[in-house]
Amino acid sequence: MSSRKRLPPGARWVNLGNGARRVELVVDVGEDPATGRRRQTRRRFTTVDAAIEAYSAIKGDVRKGVYVGKSDLTVRDICQQWLGGRHGVRPTTLAGYRHALKPVLSAYGMLPAQRLAKKHLDELIKLLVAGEHADGDGRRARPWKPRTVNLMLFVLGKVLDAAVRQGVLHQNVATGVDRLAERHEEVRTYSQAEVRRLLRVARHDRLEHVWHLALYGLRRGEVCGLSWQSDIDFTATTLTVRENRVLVDGSAQSSDPKSERGKRTLPLTDALVVVLKRAQRRRRSERLRAGASYAESGYVVVDALGQRLSPATISDRWDELTRKAGVRRITLHGARHTCGTIMHLQGVPVAVISTWLGHADTAFTMRTYVHSQPEALRSAADVLGSL
Repeated sequence: MSSRKRLPPGARWVNLGNGARRVELVVDVGEDPATGRRRQTRRRFTTVDAAIEAYSAIKGDVRKGVYVGKSDLTVRDICQQWLGGRHGVRPTTLAGYRHALKPVLSAYGMLPAQRLAKKHLDELIKLLVAGEHADGDGRRARPWKPRTVNLMLFVLGKVLDAAVRQGVLHQNVATGVDRLAERHEEVRTYSQAEVRRLLRVARHDRLEHVWHLALYGLRRGEVCGLSWQSDIDFTATTLTVRENRVLVDGSAQSSDPKSERGKRTLPLTDALVVVLKRAQRRRRSERLRAGASYAESGYVVVDALGQRLSPATISDRWDELTRKAGVRRITLHGARHTCGTIMHLQGVPVAVISTWLGHADTAFTMRTYVHSQPEALRSAADVLGSL
């Protein structure tokens, strides 16, 4: 009888099929954060003392709001649940989240989420930095930069935080992982002399207008999203940015500009009007040659048959042009930075540069898109020398 009196609430003796007796403990552990339904945990113990100790620990965790029941959810399960809940997120942002989580899923996707530990992430980071981690296709990936590793930890931390709030995990193990020191790499830009040299060579390129637009400060996706009919107005001599064509998981998709300030109308220079009209004449000639095979999409960036070109193809063609022109290789996005830098060096107010580039924050424009150049440093030295 004494053993019965010592049983904690919700406990009873049960007989097993092999004749053994166990204390079965059933404890109410509150509502499920995900469903709002009442939850219970059921455990069996060989002794009454073990059942009492477990009961006290469980009820203590429940009172503190930190109780976590046993879950069979894997790392892949909680990642997919989190990604599935990112409503209203831009497709490119969602694709970035998936890319950041890819090595985690490749290495530990099938691991029960409750067994994921800090040591797993430390080991993964070592492999990523060394370039020794095999991607999902079994191929060894290139070494990851500190910024990319830190982004992975940031996104994984969001996933684990959500699992903690849902009562799946007791803690977010990513918070204990040291972030890597990031070295800021300034985007390289062209001098005015290099721009002129590049555009002289581009004069004989069928995508000449694309390179002018990139150096005009448009993003790659904004250039690819331009339409002749709705965005290029030769009467008003304006260009309107209203579509951003981006890569999402390897395929090109159309979306709105990155921000409200990204939707903007810019004046066209006389030189750019000449280039754009020359592009239209090329397009008409190509349409005549192609005949019925030509696809009239109406977009500014198309191939010889009128089909829209992928943003990735534009970047490849840019690299070919820089080699042909014999100028330093910079990224296509560096052409946009070149626009901001040249404007700044020519004394254009930063507020105007920020609006031209479609930024909401002038400080971001100065911090990210305006760079010094050797010629500017020489001018500064001349000023000091004159003193």
